[in-house]
Amino acid sequence: MGHGPAVKLGKDNAAGYKTKLGIGMFIVYTLVYFGFVVINATKPSLMQEIVFGQTLAVVYGLGLLFFALVLAVIYNQLCTNAEARLNK
Repeated sequence: MGHGPAVKLGKDNAAGYKTKLGIGMFIVYTLVYFGFVVINATKPSLMQEIVFGQTLAVVYGLGLLFFALVLAVIYNQLCTNAEARLNK
């Protein structure tokens, strides 16, 4: 039993663009996350400071989650546009 692929797969002319974009966004996110780690490693008392009614640790952590979701939406939109443009 089983089934084959849901769609016919072909050459993706946007693959190079999507790879570069993904790596670039990964580097940006990694640098922002690295800031979180550095603060925790070098000056953990700073994470106890109150920002927007919460500790910096909570605000920064939730900010990281939100930033990842925003990057994902941007990546999806840019890749969709590139596929439409390059895979005609």
